[in-house]
Amino acid sequence: MSDSHTPSPGTEPGLIERRPVHRGRIVDLGVDTVRYPDGSTGELEMVRHSGAAAVLPVLSDPDGPDPQLVLIRQYRYATDGWLYEVPAGRPDRPGEPWDECARRELREETGLEAGTLRPLTSIWTTPGFTDERIHLFMATDLTAGQTEFDADEFVETVTVPLSEALRMVRDGEISDGKTICTLLYAAGFVFGR
Repeated sequence: MSDSHTPSPGTEPGLIERRPVHRGRIVDLGVDTVRYPDGSTGELEMVRHSGAAAVLPVLSDPDGPDPQLVLIRQYRYATDGWLYEVPAGRPDRPGEPWDECARRELREETGLEAGTLRPLTSIWTTPGFTDERIHLFMATDLTAGQTEFDADEFVETVTVPLSEALRMVRDGEISDGKTICTLLYAAGFVFGR
């Protein structure tokens, strides 16, 4: 029995040609001509992104009954309002290691320094049109420092217990994808909730 999704020899799926449309400060837009797994071809609009790191700051003992977490509440023009999020951001330079990026973003957005940084997982944000991938971390053994907001960042920190953060996810108060993934991953695989 043949699998209709198996490409014919010499017709591996992937990029045939890339046509840049716009190069921006954060993303690049292009139209890619691609070969699909069945050998056919088509055009896809693609948003290219450097990727990012996101970090869940845990103030109290992660093994305690209801760990205290730090979230940020940030104004996001694209959503026409404020979102609860985990601190996150893009690399400052090409090749910046993801753990360094996570530590820097944590410090810049919350003023906290991570004594311990634990990698959790990585997620593709919206693979239908972008190659953006976010690397998720958890920070513990935190010490206070100074924030360093970018000019377009309007951020305040909020401390909530894990139970409250999970309720906020359930009730739609936390609707940011990376934050939902980070909280649910930590709750299920780190905190055992």
